[in-house]
Amino acid sequence: MGIVANGTVLYDYWRSSASYRVRIALNLVGEDYRSVPVDLLARAHRAPEHLARNPQGLVPVLDIDGERLTQSLAIVEYLAETRTAGLLLPADAIGRQRVRALSHAIAMDIHPVCNLGVVAHVMASATDGEAVRLAWMQKFIGEGLAAFERLLDHPSTGSFCHGESPSMADICLVPQLYNARRWQVDLSCCPRLVAIDARCAEIDAFARAHPDRTKP
Repeated sequence: MGIVANGTVLYDYWRSSASYRVRIALNLVGEDYRSVPVDLLARAHRAPEHLARNPQGLVPVLDIDGERLTQSLAIVEYLAETRTAGLLLPADAIGRQRVRALSHAIAMDIHPVCNLGVVAHVMASATDGEAVRLAWMQKFIGEGLAAFERLLDHPSTGSFCHGESPSMADICLVPQLYNARRWQVDLSCCPRLVAIDARCAEIDAFARAHPDRTKP
């Protein structure tokens, strides 16, 4: 979908994991952008204006290079291909496969069942919706991250999820750990994830993308 080129614009929500991923990636590749908030709690993502940007009614949406892009991992891969080869994805095929697999374990397995629409539906059928939401988040985020911790028991794991520099896998991990802490998930079984998250927090590109730095 073509757009009028007018700089890079990110339509996002400050607490959205998918938006958080793209903010990190844009910062890592040094792409200047303007943020346009889409308030999910106010259902701005279902307004005609946003549905015209993305018929799925999801964030983020990125206007870049005269094009309109959706889906956070597809956006990250576009940035990897057009901005800095080898930075967000490894140069070798097996390395790229591993980083994609790690990224998908979070973005396609943990994240979807904990998304706003899914959890709201679960809460609507419960007597104590808040308690059900907390238990749901702790179960699916906790189990998913515990498995991710085991996936890092691999010779290619280094100071980060893959090797000695952050990749798309770390871009996915950090927002998920933010959510885990928000929902009081027990991370005692995930010491490697916690250590990687701490290293990422020391990198300016990650720090500037943090929800606390970007909320309205």
